[in-house]
Amino acid sequence: MNDPASHPERAAQRLHWARARLGDELATLDRASVDAGMRSYWRATSRAGSHIVMDSPPGLEDVRPWLRMRALLQAQGLRVPAVLAEDIEVGLLLLEDLGGPTLAKVIDADSADAWFERAMDQLLTLQRMPVPDDFGRFGEALLQRDAGLFDDWFLQRHLGISLDADDRASLQAAQQVLMDNALGQAQVMTHRDFMPRNLMPVADGPAVLDFQDLVRGPIAYDPVSLFKDAFLSWPLERVDGWLARYHQRALAAGLPVPALAVFLRDADWLGIQRHLKCLGIFSRLRYRDGKGHYLDDAPRFIAYLDEVLPRYRELAGLQHLLDTRIKPAMAAQGEPVPAR
Repeated sequence: MNDPASHPERAAQRLHWARARLGDELATLDRASVDAGMRSYWRATSRAGSHIVMDSPPGLEDVRPWLRMRALLQAQGLRVPAVLAEDIEVGLLLLEDLGGPTLAKVIDADSADAWFERAMDQLLTLQRMPVPDDFGRFGEALLQRDAGLFDDWFLQRHLGISLDADDRASLQAAQQVLMDNALGQAQVMTHRDFMPRNLMPVADGPAVLDFQDLVRGPIAYDPVSLFKDAFLSWPLERVDGWLARYHQRALAAGLPVPALAVFLRDADWLGIQRHLKCLGIFSRLRYRDGKGHYLDDAPRFIAYLDEVLPRYRELAGLQHLLDTRIKPAMAAQGEPVPAR
């Protein structure tokens, strides 16, 4: 898929708009980042300093959900980017510049405890928010769609696997266990990608990004996304410790978390569901959207599954499928396969 932000007419429109809003005919724009959708981000340098232009092309990426969610989060005290100018009709926003690297580029083994403590401050504030009645729900339809992404795009399209009746039954049984667990959890405001890549390490933050898809969802989803994210891995013992710390803080904040042992299982199972979904989405990004680099992280998700699946007899069928079909297919394609 062609990048709409690189089209000459759009580039000229974006630059003209930014210069007019900044009052500087010599202002320049340089690519700051691009995400998995159609939005792109540009660093504007002008006499007024450094700013970010968010380009959300009309017809491809509606900017209004992003603006609505930002306003809701700011009203509850979360740190989100400030909007300095907006033009909804042309899909352009002028934002404050929160700096260069995301938390994913800054955090390391020594600083992780402190950064995650601060990230939990934001997450707990998010989860205490009342969810508007018209919000979407992380319900059965969404879970069924996620399950289909894994089968259609990762297994069939990427690996060329056609499951026989027994393997398909094992996969469907495991996915049903994961769905029932997700649907049975307490429901709170859920970001769905609350991870270091979507957090900015500012002094009064971290600031939260990529929040336009907020839904009512299971309480363990965002915590496990934070500690077992799509692009950064930590030792399982540290992850378990951070989840226990989150649970302690959530209880103190009055959030509806279950007993610790139940919560840790819930987080593990949501992590598995999320990792399967990510494998499907990243495969779709490669084959449908031409964004192949996302699948470079496939071994990370396989390693996550290898860590957690042995804990649960209920998911033995999924472990068998992983060992007998998925890993051999990855190895046959020359992809790195983590050893268990």
